[in-house]
Amino acid sequence: MNTMDKINKFRDDRDWRQFHNEKDLAISITLEAAELLELFQWKSPAEVRESSIERIKEELADVLIYSHMLASNLDLDIDEIIEAKLEKNNIKYPVDKSKGNKEKYTELS
Repeated sequence: MNTMDKINKFRDDRDWRQFHNEKDLAISITLEAAELLELFQWKSPAEVRESSIERIKEELADVLIYSHMLASNLDLDIDEIIEAKLEKNNIKYPVDKSKGNKEKYTELS
């Protein structure tokens, strides 16, 4: 059973599909991402890694689960949409201009 099948089984066993429309899933992604971000507030990345790695895993998993469910609702293949985005990013951020450079693509010279 793949990850999406496991997520759907968990949801379907509880009859939660009725609550998982695209709007609410998008909201849930944002809320869970905020909970992940909150772990880092006022701390260095090293402090958070040392003290909160389990919480990071949990919040990141929530973001990914809701993202998978949103993609499933929209009949989007996660591997395909990531591949397409990487191709676009490869054009926007060519290695010769971007390597070691944090600038946004609109600011690359």
